[in-house]
Amino acid sequence: MFDYSARPDLLEGRVILVTGAGRGIGAAAAKAYAAHGATVLLLGKTEANLTQVYDEIEAAGHPQPAVIPFNLETALPHQYDELAAMIETEFGHLDGLLHNASIIGPRTPLEQLSGENFMRVMQVNVNAMFMLTSTLLPLLKLSKDASVVFTSSSVGRKGRAYWGAYGVSKFATEGLMQTLADEVDTVAPVRSNSINPGATRTSMRAQAYPGENPLNNPTPEEIMPVYLYLMGPDSQGVNGQALNAQ
Repeated sequence: MFDYSARPDLLEGRVILVTGAGRGIGAAAAKAYAAHGATVLLLGKTEANLTQVYDEIEAAGHPQPAVIPFNLETALPHQYDELAAMIETEFGHLDGLLHNASIIGPRTPLEQLSGENFMRVMQVNVNAMFMLTSTLLPLLKLSKDASVVFTSSSVGRKGRAYWGAYGVSKFATEGLMQTLADEVDTVAPVRSNSINPGATRTSMRAQAYPGENPLNNPTPEEIMPVYLYLMGPDSQGVNGQALNAQ
């Protein structure tokens, strides 16, 4: 496991947006950020899931979060602009952006992968991620210390058979992270890095490995050290790095 211990007030006063915040790693990250003092913007497509995370954060006495229902698969360019305008009006700036939302798509040979399925995975995992990044970057640049964290995968660092669209999308994720890191290096108070969560006890993992015993994998809460490290001030100067959660 990534070796890091976050102090209780690590993220005090920060505004952080988490995509796919309704369950799994996104929900765990949102709650961890809130527990360390951040105002968390919970973005996802299922409002009921986001509301549950909201209620848990509020019940724990952490800073009041915000629920943002947003479908990354169908959102149009003007909706990203409206999202950025809303965040600017309500919060003034953005200190962190965790790109967590992804879909896995069919695990099948490329020859058997339909164009429709390929494009759907790329829309959620790459196109929407780019749109969010480019639209919210001006708000991140208003922060004194902003962090963009991309969620990668081992199959986005070395190609593996049958991972098709998902693997390709994670290679694109690493490319977007590196491109952004090089662009903001020394010119803006924004850093850009990626995390490979590794095998984690989530519904996506169960979908990918249905025969696996999930109890052999850590929970999302157990892999949070690297998520806290990259989002907080202790990672200042870390830019363009591909880190592993475990």
